Amino acid sequence: MSVEDPVRSAKRRAGEEAAARVRDGHVVGLGTGSTAAEMIRALGRRVRDEDLTIAGIPTSFSAAMLARAAGIPLRSLEDVEGIDLAIDGADEVDPHRNLIKGGGAAHTREKVIAEAAVTFLVVVDESKLVSRLGEKTPVPVEVIPMALPFVLRRLRQLGAEPLLRMAERKDGPVVTDEGNLIVDARFGPIEDPASLERAIDRIPGVLESGLFVGMAETVLVGVPGQDEVRQIS
Repeated sequence: MSVEDPVRSAKRRAGEEAAARVRDGHVVGLGTGSTAAEMIRALGRRVRDEDLTIAGIPTSFSAAMLARAAGIPLRSLEDVEGIDLAIDGADEVDPHRNLIKGGGAAHTREKVIAEAAVTFLVVVDESKLVSRLGEKTPVPVEVIPMALPFVLRRLRQLGAEPLLRMAERKDGPVVTDEGNLIVDARFGPIEDPASLERAIDRIPGVLESGLFVGMAETVLVGVPGQDEVRQIS
């Protein structure tokens, strides 16, 4: 009998706790990433076992594929009047529930869905908690291809070490679902995430940054080796 990896187990518990908060009739934003995937699987089981009637709005092609496999009915923003609850993961979470997202190159769609939702719920494992954003991960920035050289220069002027994200197991850069490029801008620990988010968003050619400041209402944290899921509100 195999033993589940403790980190995977922590992600699963956080995902299950988030899925348990979905109510019948909800329109749910379905996030992208490993912990969000655990939530989608758990939500699919509720649809099957409890005859739950919901509609899912996926934040990426991969989230849509996983939701279909889990049996979750999907809709688009054009089909609904609003989103009751958006559930997504994060690459970093600071003590004020500010986030860095975009490890899966889906942060633009994720930000649209999160902003459109009445409630934005984040699910992570404990390793994603930091004292300041930028301690571990760069800030993903989605860039229109023709503007790439200009955006790289502007990001350097803001103090970043920007790097075009390259694809794995294929030649060339990562291309988003919108057909754009991802620049990973490493700033180190960020003193003022809100000001940096505004500065990046003002660069012409930038579609969206992976800084999510003041958006998450609640963060559910799975802790390896513990059954209880922590809540940061």
